[in-house]
Amino acid sequence: MESKYNRILLKLSGESLMGHQGYGIDPERLGQYAEQIKALADAGIQVAIVIGGGNIFRGLSGAAKGVDRVTGDQMGMLATVINSLALRSALEGLGQPTTAFTALNMYPIGQYYSSRAAIDALDAGRVAIIAGGTGNPYFTTDTGAALRAVELSADVMMKGTRVDGIYTADPEKDPNAVKFETITFDEILARGLRIMDLTATALCKENNMPVVVFDMDTPGNLARVAAGQSVGTTVTC
Repeated sequence: MESKYNRILLKLSGESLMGHQGYGIDPERLGQYAEQIKALADAGIQVAIVIGGGNIFRGLSGAAKGVDRVTGDQMGMLATVINSLALRSALEGLGQPTTAFTALNMYPIGQYYSSRAAIDALDAGRVAIIAGGTGNPYFTTDTGAALRAVELSADVMMKGTRVDGIYTADPEKDPNAVKFETITFDEILARGLRIMDLTATALCKENNMPVVVFDMDTPGNLARVAAGQSVGTTVTC
């Protein structure tokens, strides 16, 4: 497989890991993701991954139920660690060397994250899974993914979702919504399209980090995006 990119940051949503279960981790969906990621690694593409934790716990929803925001976000960080360990196990089960990093020191569960250590792992042919978001409350895993993409000098941030790109409105609610093939960060902000939180969007814009939003749940899509095919929506400056 020929690739348009040498190093990518893949952002996965925790909700996608639920599959059809409605909660937790669906082994079939986890296995599908691992196979797609290994295919990229086999092609020589360096892959770093950030996973959300919404399939287990979300800080904001916890805050709405009486958990203070800082504690809720910390619980959400732990949820991302659980998902990251599950994906690491799935990848290693396929024979793909993988290192799990954590934004907070959680040895021996994962290696304490530093950009240098993660780059060394990528250069050695290992997939680097970076858990724990930014390690701070009040920041989403989208912001964590944008930060890691910039820190690791990734060529692109790929945001795998349950929809096949960015639309003028929510396609699940508005049948007249129109999909964008390409769009700029400024237009996203002007239209109020919340593909990521504002901090993540601004961070990518300021550092000229392109973002591709695509449907990760369709087998083969990750490889198609990596090959530069017109899958999903590309966001640029």
